[in-house]
Amino acid sequence: MQSPFLRTAMFAAALLPCLAEAAPLTLEAALDMAAQRSESVRAARAGVASASELTQAAGQLPDPMLRAGIDNLPVTGADRFSTTRDSMTMKRIGISQEWLSSEKRAARQASAEAVAAREGVLARSAVAETRLNTALAFLNAYYAGEALTLATTTEHHAHEEWEAARARLASSTGSSQEALALASARGLAQDDSAEARQLQSAARVELQRWVGIASDELAPFTAIPLPTEQAYVASHPAVLSKRFDVDVAARAAAAAAWERKPNWTWEVSYGQRTGYSDMATFGVSIPLQVAPSARQDRETGAKLALADKAEAELAEAERAATAEYRALASDAQRLRERIERFRSAVMTSAEQRTAVATATYRSNQGTLTSLFEARHAQVQAQQKLLTLQRDLARAQAQLAFKPLAQGVDQ
Repeated sequence: MQSPFLRTAMFAAALLPCLAEAAPLTLEAALDMAAQRSESVRAARAGVASASELTQAAGQLPDPMLRAGIDNLPVTGADRFSTTRDSMTMKRIGISQEWLSSEKRAARQASAEAVAAREGVLARSAVAETRLNTALAFLNAYYAGEALTLATTTEHHAHEEWEAARARLASSTGSSQEALALASARGLAQDDSAEARQLQSAARVELQRWVGIASDELAPFTAIPLPTEQAYVASHPAVLSKRFDVDVAARAAAAAAWERKPNWTWEVSYGQRTGYSDMATFGVSIPLQVAPSARQDRETGAKLALADKAEAELAEAERAATAEYRALASDAQRLRERIERFRSAVMTSAEQRTAVATATYRSNQGTLTSLFEARHAQVQAQQKLLTLQRDLARAQAQLAFKPLAQGVDQ
């Protein structure tokens, strides 16, 4: 288990690339920092350490029992409570040990090892969940910043057109209606920018919750590699957890089957008498299983039923993971198609409309209102495209980071 000092040092090392010359925070750096500082990951790792400690103890024999006493102590008559007057009184000391077969101890240790392995999967799941939440928070913050850029662009356009409308009105070449319309558009653009800043601030706070630092600039991210359906299902946290539940249940059933054979207990003691020879006693205790079908077999049957339950839950988890992958993959594919279609059918037309409106205005054949409307429509199209790109990135992030990653520090 990592010490607090080591965890702090690792976290500081992860921060260095981000603090050097105020470099933009990258997605990979954010994922690493979040995994290092996550308390849920720390808790899961503590669970692994606990299960590992129990594994070492599971295969050991029970502690021996020290036995001491006085046999045949008189309680009436002239010799009452005397340990030396009656020849039958004997002071005794001995030791006993419950004996478990090597097979039974091996079965118990195998069951404990299965539990420790399951705890290891839970620790990896905690890392994967932290990375997924961090990736989604990073994407939200990144696209919130892009949305703010578009909103401020619209605000800048509205301010330019409004200033031009005021100048035209002052020179009697424009109309008050045009100036008022652009003034209203300018106010709406300012409010849209304020709303975008509010959303960006909330997104940055959510990202800071995971990475621990406030970053004013986020680096663009590259395409996220996506797993195949088979790899996604095989590495899905719920599927892996249920798979190890099956192993835990199977080994617990095997250990219960060995419990049908009773544990013998041997004992040796030494007795001291006054005036007579000392005595040694040897004995063995053997439990009599008078009704194994009513107790031991029932316990084994209960464990076997739990194993069957775990197998059914594993099959259900695999079905759910398969459906989840196909839904996310379908969403990602349809979003890619929508983005391509939107770019060709909407963005191209919006850009051409803005170019025509600009040329028309510069030739004194168009109005400021028409120019602003064209520019505003283009920005709205860009905002719509940005929303589609964000949704695609979120779907891809869920496909990429929901499974348990290989080669990531657990």
